Amino acid sequence: MMSYKIAVVGATGNVGHEMLNILHERDFPVSDVVALASSRSLGREVSFGDHDLKVQDLATFDFTGTDIVLSSPGAKVSAEFAPKAGKAGAVVIDNTSHFRMDPDVPLVVPEVNPQAIAGFNRKNIIANPNCSTIQMVVALKPLHDLAGIKRVVVSTYQSVSGAGKAAMDELFNQTKGIYMNQDPKAETFQKTIAFNVIPQIDVFMDDHMTREEWKMVAETKKIMDSKIKVCANCVRVPVFIGHAEMVNVEFERDISATEAKKALRDAPGVTLIDLESEMEYVTPQEIQGEDNVFVSRVREDATVENGLNFWCVADNLRKGAALNAVQIAECLVKDYKQAAA
Repeated sequence: MMSYKIAVVGATGNVGHEMLNILHERDFPVSDVVALASSRSLGREVSFGDHDLKVQDLATFDFTGTDIVLSSPGAKVSAEFAPKAGKAGAVVIDNTSHFRMDPDVPLVVPEVNPQAIAGFNRKNIIANPNCSTIQMVVALKPLHDLAGIKRVVVSTYQSVSGAGKAAMDELFNQTKGIYMNQDPKAETFQKTIAFNVIPQIDVFMDDHMTREEWKMVAETKKIMDSKIKVCANCVRVPVFIGHAEMVNVEFERDISATEAKKALRDAPGVTLIDLESEMEYVTPQEIQGEDNVFVSRVREDATVENGLNFWCVADNLRKGAALNAVQIAECLVKDYKQAAA
């Protein structure tokens, strides 16, 4: 069996930690694993199974001989190093937003469009979609295959871990501070996040959408079908891990809730929870550390022709980021391993 030299960029961050954990959990065929980060983290140690890896400096690292790079630094960092790594022969699976809409870079969710991976060799870069997009398209794919999606209206309830460790610290410190009668300070977020919800994720654009909302629209079209219309409303909520979405879908053809549930039950990467079951429905708190996208509250929408509603939740650090990247790597070595090795 072939094995691969893997580099994890952004190894000291939330997603980098998860990438290392998942590579080990899933027994990915590695010959060597290298942890990379900025020079600020030089010499720090991160865990890979029972091994401690010393963090090396991304700026000076030579990617020659590296097979696959799992990357989750900032978008600006990716913009600089990913093309260099690609030119050195590594295949970069990038979790940042920088390459997602590049027409020469595949944007991949393995349960939805694994065939797109074939285009990786144009730049030796594959993009990992936005966390909120990933969980939605995993749930939408079996329904689109069944009845053809015309339009999606989604409202998200996104945890603070999507904005990194500083955001998680801010929620913790603000919550603690409010109980101690201290005024909360908003530094990572635009407004107080503790005991609040913020209808802004990323910056506002000219049409008054936020960039997060635009990502959900543009990425869904690129991954699934350019004809699908998407209206997204993205909201940050005071939850540490796990994104939730309430999704309303309008289809080309007639589809019943019963048919939809069967398709979801049979779909890869989806766990369907019925109201009739003991759990009834699933919340972010209950699915931390889980790999699948959990769908519940599937019901027909009588206000439009061929309409359905459902609720979906997923661990944004796993399926929304690290796991999806590792799954792409698994498809890469399975179907294109001679090219990747």
